[in-house]
Amino acid sequence: MQSDGYIGSVIGCIEKAWEAGRDTIRAVACQVAEAIEQKKNVFVFGCSHAGILAEEVFYRTGGLAVINPIFFPGFMLNTRPITMTSQLERVKGIGKTLLEQNRVGEGDVLIIHSVSGRNTVPVEMALLAGEMGVHVSCITNVAYSSAVTSRHESGKRLFEVCEHVIDNCGCLGDAEVTIPGLGEKIGPTSTAVGAALINALVIDAVEMLVQKGIVPPVFMSANLDGGDEHNKKIFEEYKQNIFYM
Repeated sequence: MQSDGYIGSVIGCIEKAWEAGRDTIRAVACQVAEAIEQKKNVFVFGCSHAGILAEEVFYRTGGLAVINPIFFPGFMLNTRPITMTSQLERVKGIGKTLLEQNRVGEGDVLIIHSVSGRNTVPVEMALLAGEMGVHVSCITNVAYSSAVTSRHESGKRLFEVCEHVIDNCGCLGDAEVTIPGLGEKIGPTSTAVGAALINALVIDAVEMLVQKGIVPPVFMSANLDGGDEHNKKIFEEYKQNIFYM
């Protein structure tokens, strides 16, 4: 079955992306660790399915409590009609508003996930945040993005305007599997690969903090004995850097 090939493709993409991007991931992890040490803020953003990575790394067991997702109702997968997400991602000015309303500022870290990297909002956010002194990184598909034109007025794609670029090493269009008799490819890889890469980044950041003698704000499961008490202490200590409560 083609599903066997799909699993192999996902594993292959993860391994390829890790080998190609290990140093970049660790550079971004270092920025995250330094931001936490300096009581700066960490944000993750993506539109539509790209926003799943923001959901992946916030408020969860084994995750850093100070990672703040940037959620906008028009970009979430419960938006109806869902096609509106694709249109809103192309609208000038939304990126600027999201930065302002989410209190992103100088010295903070912003990680943007966009597979094609061509739409207005992610590029706008990266450009403006960089001008503000924010450390801006992205997770994207460089080959895919290189094959399409930008929809931002600058003509730039996301990988061209970020300080650090993490390539998910996926294929053009993201879907990986060809089924004989079907014209369209099926089986996107970006979510699985992106989740692995961003969790690896968090692990590196946590390890860097520990090596500095800093106790990182890592959540315990609320379903473990002592979890609620542990997490309550983190919320209190880092309340100035947690914006989703």
